[in-house]
Amino acid sequence: MAQLLEEQRESWGTRAGFVLAAIGSAVGLGNLWGFPYKLYDHGGGAFLIPYIVGMLLIGVPVLILEFSLGHMTQRAAPDAFRGVNRRSEPIGWWGILLGFVIVTYYAVLLAYCLSFLVVSVQGLFNGGQLPWAAHGAEGVETAENYFHTTYLQRLQDAPPGTLGGLVPNVVWSLIATWVLIYLCIFRGVRLVSKVVMWTVPLPWLMLLILVIRGLTLDGAETGLEYYLRPVWSELAKPDTWTYAFGQVFFSMSLAFGVMVTYASFLHRKSDLNNNAAIIGLADLGTSFIAGIAVFATLGAMAMATGQPVKDVLDGGPGLTFVVFPYALAQFPHPALFSTIFFFALITLGIDSAFSIAESVLASVVDKLRCNRDVALIVMVLVCLGIGLVYCTQGGMGWWGAMDDFINGPWGIALLGLLQCVVLGWMYRISRLRRHANERSDWRLGPWWDWLVRVVVPVMLAALFIWNVLEQSTSARFLRNEHGLPVWPNIVGLILAATAPLLAVVLSLIPSPGADAHDAHAGHPAGRRTGGRIGLVLGAAAVGAICIGFAFTRTAQLDYRGQGQPDLGGAAMILFGALALSLGGLALGTAGVVGAEANHLRPSTAARGAASLSVLTTGVSIGLLLPLLIMAAQLDREIEVVHQNTLSAWSLCILAATLLLVFGGLLVCFYLALKAAGGEEAVQVAEDMRNTGD
Repeated sequence: MAQLLEEQRESWGTRAGFVLAAIGSAVGLGNLWGFPYKLYDHGGGAFLIPYIVGMLLIGVPVLILEFSLGHMTQRAAPDAFRGVNRRSEPIGWWGILLGFVIVTYYAVLLAYCLSFLVVSVQGLFNGGQLPWAAHGAEGVETAENYFHTTYLQRLQDAPPGTLGGLVPNVVWSLIATWVLIYLCIFRGVRLVSKVVMWTVPLPWLMLLILVIRGLTLDGAETGLEYYLRPVWSELAKPDTWTYAFGQVFFSMSLAFGVMVTYASFLHRKSDLNNNAAIIGLADLGTSFIAGIAVFATLGAMAMATGQPVKDVLDGGPGLTFVVFPYALAQFPHPALFSTIFFFALITLGIDSAFSIAESVLASVVDKLRCNRDVALIVMVLVCLGIGLVYCTQGGMGWWGAMDDFINGPWGIALLGLLQCVVLGWMYRISRLRRHANERSDWRLGPWWDWLVRVVVPVMLAALFIWNVLEQSTSARFLRNEHGLPVWPNIVGLILAATAPLLAVVLSLIPSPGADAHDAHAGHPAGRRTGGRIGLVLGAAAVGAICIGFAFTRTAQLDYRGQGQPDLGGAAMILFGALALSLGGLALGTAGVVGAEANHLRPSTAARGAASLSVLTTGVSIGLLLPLLIMAAQLDREIEVVHQNTLSAWSLCILAATLLLVFGGLLVCFYLALKAAGGEEAVQVAEDMRNTGD
């Protein structure tokens, strides 16, 4: 198969280096920080179900998709997308822009960790005392006050979006963090592969120690019951699914260019499918184990304060920086264990930070052909400047809102949806599957094509429109209960609108040689008739959906106002839209699959009909869901009695998840070891020059 690059591209030294680097990007603060607080805020144990579903049906398949794309094109995300279809480059730049937003606030999280590390080290020379250390109810209050009042100096009762003054401790920690990120990536991926050999395993060891300690605290079972016992009514809320799926994308570094870029540096004979499965299962396992550590400790905090688990703390993005310090204070030598833990947390988070920064840097260098060292310095200074906004007294509210934007319906999940549609229908996706299978320990079947083409887009489109409906009926999204504008949310929407426009502008900059991998270049086109009819049906479905959205919104407002919603009228319109969508999808699919089977280029009409119809199918389903929920009255509050011992449901979820993670990892490692027999431990970069098939 012809390769895209004409020059030799830098390669990872070993397979272990790549896997650990990719795990280091996928497993980060998102697992120990993001996953627990999102679960705490969005349904408790109910959050686990869509998270596991999202990891298996979306996370791992999309990770294989990104690995295949980056590995085949040997380019960073924007040029990789342009390489398969010149019109799809904005998708790659859109992801890079979101990654840029992420790294500006992700570095602030690392700055928090660095500050806690410095205080912990000071405690080693101060008789082992920590400023947040106390026991019982006093310990809970002390840990919360230290983080929010002493360290962050947060403003109390300020209007939303108020910045306040800069907090010096956070500013200096952020500067030190960016120096660390610069030092990690200025030598390229070969240095990265050496760094991760040390930075990835240490946090897992420390996390295991925290799990053991948390499980020995009084009240741990109460927290675990909240963590593992699903409250089924929470599954009827779109937020539970949105933030679960968003967490899958965020924690696995999907849709913002990282994994495409990492795979572009991967050796030509390296496994793709098995590596993706290992990374996905490792990510799921780390989040799950981190949840055990956090919620076992929350159970102890709840017992100490005499409150339910869901009320013991305010939640939000600062949850981890209260729970873990409290847990560490219960150790016999708290300053020592706190030093080890926050050092491990920094090593865990730095992997993800420099992987995102590397993807942004590689994209800019590939596009502009500029000096890498100069581009790196400029990027660090710009990110540091933007990060100062998050170092103010009101900064946590801003980066919390940015994280909600990234994980919400307008962020990376939406981009993942578009990525699957573009690569699934605008490109011959079987080529990506063949490329992955030629290099992998186990093979993908045609089912993977349909996961990417239909299942993932339908799920994400349904979730997107369900959330848009919820936001359109919410009175507090852009204004709070006092009528004041919620500026962080407003800025998030502005970013959502401007990111794709900037992506289009960036894609207009010429990229030499980037069209060389166009799948259908020079092929005769297939028939257009079916595709044209499919486009007409898809367009009709769009019209029906617009009417159905208005009816559904009115019905939801009536339902919440204790009125009599007209569910039947909205349902009839949306079922009609679904029928039109399925008809358009069938015609578009027939045109695309038929042309590919005959080695023809699918017509633009067929590809457009399939792309449009798969989206309208998902949107129709997403609008029918709230109607069904209202009809079944599942969105009413249900009182939940939390037990002090694990219920049967909790034990089943615990056993099934552990079996899935560790059983799956054992199978993957067995296949990897079997395939690696006789291979050299260190791979030598191959010549990347163009060769024939």
